[in-house]
Amino acid sequence: MTELAAPQLVVNSRMIYFGWVPADPDAVAALVPEGLEPAPNRQVFMNQYVVDDAVQTSGFGAYSLTYLGPDLSGVDAPDGVTPGRWWTHYVNSSPVVRDYATARGVPASAGTTTIEVTGHRLVATTEADGVPVIRTTARVGRTGDAVNRGQLRYLTRLDGTLLSGNYPFVAEPVDPFEIESVEFLAPEHPVYALRPAEPLDIVWGFYSPRASFAYPGGESALD
Repeated sequence: MTELAAPQLVVNSRMIYFGWVPADPDAVAALVPEGLEPAPNRQVFMNQYVVDDAVQTSGFGAYSLTYLGPDLSGVDAPDGVTPGRWWTHYVNSSPVVRDYATARGVPASAGTTTIEVTGHRLVATTEADGVPVIRTTARVGRTGDAVNRGQLRYLTRLDGTLLSGNYPFVAEPVDPFEIESVEFLAPEHPVYALRPAEPLDIVWGFYSPRASFAYPGGESALD
């Protein structure tokens, strides 16, 4: 296939993105590589999203993705507030996107994500190798005038070198928004180490039916 040139743009994805305090903080901290520090409360981030049509991307085509991992300490995004993030799992339906991500140090693997909204109830399900591994249930409302925007910072490792990239985004969140449950359905799957504590402790989050962002392409070595 033709190699995609960086960067890449995605517009109007359907996205539920949020973070929680984990059930096993030590297991989460163990996933952070040497040279980086987990957040003090070991909080985990997860983004489940769907790109329904190829015309929404600059080259990726339609795809779905769930990614998650630990928030980090001391490597904030450009706003100086949002923590940098370390991908431990990146479950993607598209071989094109998986190849692009893998070439940049992202731990990409095959899988699918679906988001179904019925009335005010959203259910997002992530499957890996045909097996459901995560299911999120949320109460959602309608988009209003609010807009989330900024840049996120993700860290990867390629050939032993830690890389840092800033990912710009614009999203129109719904209101109200409430995570009702986050189920990790496969205890034998490695992603189970990131499961949330009980009772559920959500620290931030949103759902947007129109979330746009860019992959930066050229990451820089972490100083």
